[in-house]
Amino acid sequence: MSERDVTIDAEAAWDAVLRRDRSADGSFVTGVLTTGIYCRPSCAARHPKRTNVRFFTDGAAAAAAGLRPCLRCRPDETARDAAGVAAAIRLIDSRDSLPPLADLAAAAGYAPHHFHRLFKRATGLTPAAYARGRRAGRVANILQENGTVTEAIYDAGYAAPSRFYAEADDRLGMTPSAWRDGGRGETIRWARAETSLGPMLVAATRRGICRLSFGEDAAALAARFPNATIAPGGEALADLVARAVAVVEAPGQAHDLPIDVRGTAFQEAVWRELARIPPGETLSYAALAVRAGKPGAARAAGSACGANPVAVLVPCHRAQRGDGTLGGFAYGLPMKQELLRREAGS
Repeated sequence: MSERDVTIDAEAAWDAVLRRDRSADGSFVTGVLTTGIYCRPSCAARHPKRTNVRFFTDGAAAAAAGLRPCLRCRPDETARDAAGVAAAIRLIDSRDSLPPLADLAAAAGYAPHHFHRLFKRATGLTPAAYARGRRAGRVANILQENGTVTEAIYDAGYAAPSRFYAEADDRLGMTPSAWRDGGRGETIRWARAETSLGPMLVAATRRGICRLSFGEDAAALAARFPNATIAPGGEALADLVARAVAVVEAPGQAHDLPIDVRGTAFQEAVWRELARIPPGETLSYAALAVRAGKPGAARAAGSACGANPVAVLVPCHRAQRGDGTLGGFAYGLPMKQELLRREAGS
């Protein structure tokens, strides 16, 4: 089997191996022809010579070529890890309160201390933080279905409203009533600026930027938040807009812009993982789904990228399809290609 037979970017795969990139685990395996073994990209063993390496889509493909799994990194356990995290997530989603760590670990098939590390590595969250996010997300969904605030709180599994309000402002950004009522009671200030990628809209609450988009205007913003007060930003927003323009012009540079965006727990996990992809590099929707805690939910990961309300600041342009093509982008593939080009050259 040759590299031509698999849809793997060999140059990018080798770079991931040299960096021992854990995020690439599960995307491919590294076959070493001189030793007859195959490894995870993150394997801690000494790197082989590039001329002795071939890349395979998975362990089955490597085994078919006559290779055996590495006893050090145990590449065939990648699927087991993903299945264990998925089993724990199903248990969390089935309960109104967080199951004990021992129960989650048992569902995943691991010892508690190992499971805790595995879960955080896969999702970016501890089990407790993930459960809180899921519960708050249920409140948001119920509110959007026109339930009352109190009913939504109890239906989502909170023992009392006080417990929800202790977490809600940080979690949802807007108050529960404002979330349900399209931003009622919130003031969102906006401004437009010219960039080399086209006219950009920046909108912010008192907490941070809630919308960064291209080709939109105040009318489009008002449609997203129909009951909020939409006001020109003026001088109060000038510094924030200037810093946002700087990020767009040099997207590979780290930024500390305040952001006020909220989604479901899964969406937020995907957005968090997007920010962890090195500038100029990409990750498949399937790999994002694994890292966000839902193995097999590649389509949902793509939808989460599409729902990203702050382009560039949350770098959804770093996501691509599993076959190596760029996939979609809200503002067109030429802009996505340009952002990646700028990052690669930074």
